[in-house]
Amino acid sequence: MATQTERAVLVRASGVLPWRLREGVLEFALVHRPQYDDWSWPKGKLEVGEEWAVAASRETLEETGLRVRLGLPLPTSWYGLGTKDGRAQLKQVRYWAGSVTGGHGHLEHEIDEVRWLGAQEAREALTYRRDREQLDAAVDAHAEGHLATWTLLVVRHAKAVGRGSWSGEDPDRPLTEAGRRRARRMISLLTAYDPEHLLSSPSARCADTLAPYAAESGLRLTTRKGLSEEGFEASPEKAAKHLAAVLARGAGTALCTHGPVLPDLLTTLAGHAPAGRSARVLNRLARQGMDKGEVLAVHVAGTGPDATVVHVERHRPPA
Repeated sequence: MATQTERAVLVRASGVLPWRLREGVLEFALVHRPQYDDWSWPKGKLEVGEEWAVAASRETLEETGLRVRLGLPLPTSWYGLGTKDGRAQLKQVRYWAGSVTGGHGHLEHEIDEVRWLGAQEAREALTYRRDREQLDAAVDAHAEGHLATWTLLVVRHAKAVGRGSWSGEDPDRPLTEAGRRRARRMISLLTAYDPEHLLSSPSARCADTLAPYAAESGLRLTTRKGLSEEGFEASPEKAAKHLAAVLARGAGTALCTHGPVLPDLLTTLAGHAPAGRSARVLNRLARQGMDKGEVLAVHVAGTGPDATVVHVERHRPPA
């Protein structure tokens, strides 16, 4: 017999807890919807084919006029919406913490007020008890020094022309049409995390995976031979040095490389994660491999040898 969850229509949505430190005090932005006269987090439904993180960033901009850089994922909320056409509706909302990076601040999308409040004030103002779970998680992360993270986006290049079908030099092997589509779709995903630096293998299939986002963002795409298959085979230690430099800088970075290079990088990152889920995910992917065109969002607190991986998200391309 089907359960109620199996019979229900799933409504998917994403949201953000915009946060800031003001004179050392942690504050969060809540939105007011006059239609429901409630205070909650900026959120909204996914558009057809849209990725969760992309929807979170887009909806926050539409509702608050604020551009946010997605950070630490927060607990997912599940709740019923009653019935429609005789079927129960179940809503799933995924949340992220988000630091404000800009925007016009004009209120849109059925929102008439945005209010920045301290944690306790926000807790009291929130209309729905379920929204306090994300608040509590963000406050706990701040107390542990894990709210102010930066994100390393580890990217495996999108699908390329097969080696057997290519007569030129291997580093020149281009993306397939499916690979180019994935690279274009990756623009909105990378935008949600707003990296400050782009680093890639010089091989065409890697550089061309990040090139559309580089053109959109205006960021310079830096290439390093040590991240290529040929460079890794000749000097395996160079890829690790490039990763160490990224960790030392401690700023949002998208790094695109190849399947044979990833195990060393992921194993090194696992060494920066305490025992638990993040370390297991990184070690498993080091053994099993990432999908072509996959983006791994590695949320890091701190820099250099003290850098700590606090969460890992997989963004896999559509099947």
